[in-house]
Amino acid sequence: MITRSSAPFPAAAHAASCYNVYRIPFFLRVHFIVLGGMPMEKLSIDEWVKQLCAIPEAEFSIRRVFDFTAQKSIQPETLSPYLFYATSHYTRNLIYKCKLFEVMAICWNIGQVSRIHNHRDQNCWMVTPIGRLRVQNFRVDTRDASHSTCKLVPSDAYDMDPEHPAVVQPEEPVHQVLNLPEFGQPSTSVHIYSYPYSSCEVYSIDKGVYADVPLHYSSEYGKLSPDEKLM
Repeated sequence: MITRSSAPFPAAAHAASCYNVYRIPFFLRVHFIVLGGMPMEKLSIDEWVKQLCAIPEAEFSIRRVFDFTAQKSIQPETLSPYLFYATSHYTRNLIYKCKLFEVMAICWNIGQVSRIHNHRDQNCWMVTPIGRLRVQNFRVDTRDASHSTCKLVPSDAYDMDPEHPAVVQPEEPVHQVLNLPEFGQPSTSVHIYSYPYSSCEVYSIDKGVYADVPLHYSSEYGKLSPDEKLM
C-alpha cells in the first residue's frame, strides 16, 4: 500500500507519444481536453503513482502530466483498498500525498453528483478506471466578491471513462462531476491535484451565490476516517 511521502522526486526520462485529441468545436472555449484512440499501458495503482512521482517538479506541467495519464491507465482491481462507496454521498479517498501533489480516488454511486466547484487555482487531472462520468463546465459571467454573488452559465460537457482522461483548464475551472443514472453503475475517478488544497469555492447556480467550503478525506491510505459514515 502507498504511504505518505515528502521525498524529492527522482528525474526520469519521458518518452514522446502521438495520439488523437478530441476537442470541442473551435468556437467554444476549451475547458477539458479529452484524449482517446491510443493503446494505454496498464499499471497497478502503486506503480502508477511511482511513475507519476518520477516526473521532476520543474516538469510537473499541465501538458506533461496529461501526457502521463493519456499513456498509462490504472488496473481497476488494484484500487480495491481505496474504494469506499456511500449511499448518501460520494467519498474522497486519499491514496498518496506529498508537497507537490496528491492522488485521490473518488467513489460515486449511481446518481451521485458533486456540487459545482472550483479547485482553488490548482491544477487537476482526472482518470476514470471504473465506470463513466459526465463533467459539466460552467462559465462565470459575473462575480461580486464583496457579496459572494455570481452568475454561472453552463457551457460544454464531456464524458470520462477508462480510455478518456481529462484535465481541468485553468482559464475556466468551475465544473460539476456527475454519475448519471443512465450510466448504470458505480464509478471511481482518480484525481491528481497540484498543489494539494484543503478548501474550495462551491457555487449555487439557482441562488447565484458562492461560498468557501472546507474539504475532508473519507479515508486516508486505505483506512476509513473515524467520522465517515458509509450511508
